[in-house]
Parts: sequence; structure tokens; C-alpha cells
Amino acid sequence: MFDFTSWWNNLSTMQQIYWLVTIPATLLFLIQLVLTFIGGDLSGDTGDIDADYDADHGMGFHFITVKNMIAFFALFGWTGLAAIDSGLASFLILLISSISGLVMMLIMASIYYFMSKLNSSGTLKMKNAIGKIGNVYISIPAKKGGLGKVQVKVQGGLRTLEAMTEELEDIKTGSIIEVADVINDQILLVKKSR
Repeated sequence: MFDFTSWWNNLSTMQQIYWLVTIPATLLFLIQLVLTFIGGDLSGDTGDIDADYDADHGMGFHFITVKNMIAFFALFGWTGLAAIDSGLASFLILLISSISGLVMMLIMASIYYFMSKLNSSGTLKMKNAIGKIGNVYISIPAKKGGLGKVQVKVQGGLRTLEAMTEELEDIKTGSIIEVADVINDQILLVKKSR
């Protein structure tokens, strides 16, 4: 049977320090990893320093965060223990474990940075509809006499948008149209597609 007390007493001071750092950091890292995969967050909404604020338009790359510090200490500890077992000098052990921890922080910060770039706002930019072909959903009165609706594929999705026309005749439901311009950033100006 494993005797923890005798094992602990047989460790050098440096090994004891590294084990004291490694065990809690590794447990927190594993909890953080599991919560990440199930959609949780280690800190919740309790004022985590990792939080981004809507008004903050600064650099999106965050190197010093709670998550990165946990990863630093986990890798720092395991690398340090491996270096101690290989018989390296104390300053080399500290140097190697510190560099390993910093590399881990850099990797994690990069992962979170690039993952944040995958987000899109989903806000429709009406100017992106100019030149697109679509069809009339609700008839459009001639000579800007009122609003109709068109369906146009914009920004990867089919959208139903309000439209007007300068054509001399109404554009009937089912007609093929082309978006010529945008009026007041809200209404499409369309014409019959030739």
C-alpha cells in the first residue's frame, strides 16, 4: 500500500514545491477543460478578469488571464518535475519549467484569440446586397409609389427585405430583380433583371 507520508518526506524541498504547484494547477486545468467542453466557465459571471467589455475595442490577444495562468502552473510543474528526475541543476530546472509554462500561455492565448475571430456579428450590411439578384416576394409599386418585398441572398443567407423601384410599371410577385442601390440604409432600390 502507498504510504504518502514517507513518500513526501523522501522528496527534496524543490520536488515538494513543484508537487505543491503541480497538483492544484493540474486539477484546476482539468476542471477548466471539462467545463470548456460542456459549455461552462470556471469563473462564471463573478467579475472574471478574462471578461471582455463591449466598450473595449483594444487588443483581442490576452496573455495574462486566469485560464492562461492555470495552464502555466500546470505545465510549469510537470516540466519541472521531469527536469528534477533527469538530474538537471536547479537554475536549469527553473529556466526550463518557466519557458515551458510561458510557451503554454502563448499557445492558449493564441487559441482563444483565433477562436474569438471566428465570431461574426450577424448584422446585415445592406450595401452588401447591391448587385445581387433576387425575386419579388410582395409586388413593388412603380415610380417609388410604395414598398414591396424581395428575397435576396445576402451575407450567406436568404433575406426578405423591403424594396422600392424607379421602374415605370409595378414589379409583380415572382419577378426576378437586381438590387441597384440602398435608400436610407434600410430599403433596397431594385430594377427588373434583364
